[in-house]
Amino acid sequence: MKNKKVLIVDDEADFGFLMKEYFSKKDCEVFVANSIATGLGLLQQVRPDYLLLDNNLPDGFGWSKTEFIVANYPNTKLILISAMEVPTTNSPSFRILYKPMLAGELNKIFV
Repeated sequence: MKNKKVLIVDDEADFGFLMKEYFSKKDCEVFVANSIATGLGLLQQVRPDYLLLDNNLPDGFGWSKTEFIVANYPNTKLILISAMEVPTTNSPSFRILYKPMLAGELNKIFV
């Protein structure tokens, strides 16, 4: 994963910190946002390789932006993070991880 850009959009500071540490150790450039609005701004600026998007954010549901992100940022792999069930999709650039998650689940996606 060296030299990959990762954008984490999550309002839980501890989770954002842990994810930043995880990806930094994999030599990734990491960006963190705590809202959909800030995340979409960074998405446009940074054009990350990976986007980890929490479903339940202060300014809306991440799920509501997945179709837009997949359509407009086809080179960004989207991983929706949720503590509750969300509809699934067959898009190869879109995955869902459920909280609480294990490090092994991340390792399967981010080799």
